[in-house]
Amino acid sequence: MSSAYDATAWSDLFVAAAGASAALAGLVFVAVSINIEEILTGEGLPTRALETLVRLMGAVVVSVLGLIPQSSTALGIELAVEGALSAVWTVELARRSLPERTQRSWVIGRIAISLCGTLPFLLAGLSLLGERGGGLYWAVGGLLFAIGGGVTTAWVLLVEIRR
Repeated sequence: MSSAYDATAWSDLFVAAAGASAALAGLVFVAVSINIEEILTGEGLPTRALETLVRLMGAVVVSVLGLIPQSSTALGIELAVEGALSAVWTVELARRSLPERTQRSWVIGRIAISLCGTLPFLLAGLSLLGERGGGLYWAVGGLLFAIGGGVTTAWVLLVEIRR
């Protein structure tokens, strides 16, 4: 079996991603608690913070699932379900976090960014199930986008909100 379809070959990545994602989720909680007044009065900011937490916790869940000793079929099913649920939830949160009269291009952009941090988990799961198409390499993309999005939103909630 190729290493793209063998989760045991990816354990170091999953350990690192779980730690990074959990730490960033904690940072988002700190940012929200420090700037709670500004966030609660900012249009869409509470929902954006929740969207970020969902994406980061999705990365934690994917990483933990990747560390469980199990068949690639079981992992594929779990990743596909987690990816689908996270994608639907974060897209809805992204849509709700934007003002009503937002330009269509902004809505599409925010939804695309949300999907970059969730949809690759679905694709990784489907790829594991079919044993073709990239396997866990898809999960790497999802983890990087989820973590990158978490860093960006943490910066907004900690620094940019005060400008």
